[in-house]
Amino acid sequence: MKKTTLLNAPVSTVVAQLGHGDSICIGDAGLPVPNTVEKIDLAVSPGVPGLLDVFYAVSSEMFVERIVIAKELQVQQPQLMSKLLKAIRILESGQSSLIALDTVKHDDFKPKIIHCKASIRTGECTPFANIILYAGVTF
Repeated sequence: MKKTTLLNAPVSTVVAQLGHGDSICIGDAGLPVPNTVEKIDLAVSPGVPGLLDVFYAVSSEMFVERIVIAKELQVQQPQLMSKLLKAIRILESGQSSLIALDTVKHDDFKPKIIHCKASIRTGECTPFANIILYAGVTF
């Protein structure tokens, strides 16, 4: 049995297969996922697991160089945005590397999912609580 934070086999597999510039999405319970993108459904009930729970687990094994979020999260969900920014700063410190943060309109965010290796569905029921993580390299 793995002794690291990320125990979910499908999520762990996707992270292990990422190359530089590849991306994965962590989405709320209602985010539409294109049929061409692997969907890993972790949702159990409303709020379980939450977006940040999954972010912490995934980022514990993924070197992240860039993150894309919807501008609407920043405007309409300032508390969650503040917690997410704190989590990103903690990750930057742990990686000893800055993470580029891009914000786009939600309508521009959704087409970016097509290019993701996978989309992870959480139980998060906060509107616009979706992020795309882009893999970097550790060297």
